[in-house]
Amino acid sequence: MLGKEASRSGQGALSQALLACHDGAMIKTLATALFAAALQAAPASVPTPAPSPAPSPAPAPSAAQIADAAPARAWAAIADDDVMLIDFADGKRVAIWLASGFAPVHVANMRKIARAGWWSDASVYRVQDNYVTQWGDPTETKAPAPGIELTPPAEYEWPASAHAITPNPFADAYASVTGFSADGWPVAGNGQQQWLPHCYGMVGVARNLAPDTGTGGDLYTVIGHAPRHLDRNIAVVGRVIEGMAAMSALPRGTGGGLGLYERPEMRVPIARVTIASDVPAGLRPHFEYLTPSSPEFARYLTARANRTPPFFTVPSNAVDLCNLPVPVRTAKR
Repeated sequence: MLGKEASRSGQGALSQALLACHDGAMIKTLATALFAAALQAAPASVPTPAPSPAPSPAPAPSAAQIADAAPARAWAAIADDDVMLIDFADGKRVAIWLASGFAPVHVANMRKIARAGWWSDASVYRVQDNYVTQWGDPTETKAPAPGIELTPPAEYEWPASAHAITPNPFADAYASVTGFSADGWPVAGNGQQQWLPHCYGMVGVARNLAPDTGTGGDLYTVIGHAPRHLDRNIAVVGRVIEGMAAMSALPRGTGGGLGLYERPEMRVPIARVTIASDVPAGLRPHFEYLTPSSPEFARYLTARANRTPPFFTVPSNAVDLCNLPVPVRTAKR
């Protein structure tokens, strides 16, 4: 209805202009009238609403969030007899998970050394930047703890058939086959042999030149980029699972180009070393690990290999075995 009225109004204006235009002097009046008629005839424009922005997808959970949300069934307890506690004179504590299933003779030695109190006057005497923190008897003159095996076997590697593993689907630079044992340890291999890798926080047995394999009285933990060249050359016997800063944040040594503390007063004294199963039940710490066979662990691996937006924009689809630490947490029993 509005369009028809506008059309009639425009036609009337045009007729009046034509009647008035009886000579060339009225051309300007005619042009003005035509323009006015066109404006009146044009329908009113309706603005087009802008499309609503698409909702942003919810960010994928991080590896840490996946582990935190994993249900109780996905976790398994670490045996108290496989936890070694180092208490330093300054009150700091380090908890080490012992790899008794992979280096049983060395670990048995370490339990005997701890229970004999042999480490009570030991110290951290070497801290080499981006490499290791080492502790034991810096004089190398103390008699061994009683009852230990003085010449343990070279528990550096074993047949691939010895331990079934949950495969790691991502490539590793140092081993053609990698994965995780049922009891929560990273395992490297080549199809014939397997071994524990030197990842950050892993604990190894210091030794002299072969055929010496070390007794377990002198130990180190990795505090820098994983020195995987040490794999299959030294027995890996554990992993620091609590208090890593007490090892990694120490002043660096300068002696011998190996990070040795050149002055005795620089050494960090150890007050005691105990096995958790020897601690009174009410004071005993407990730990558990995310089981590699659980679906939550598989999701955790994928999240570690391919970090997600909004911060990460390019997925790597690869991850070094040492960048896949099996999640461990404190537990109540």
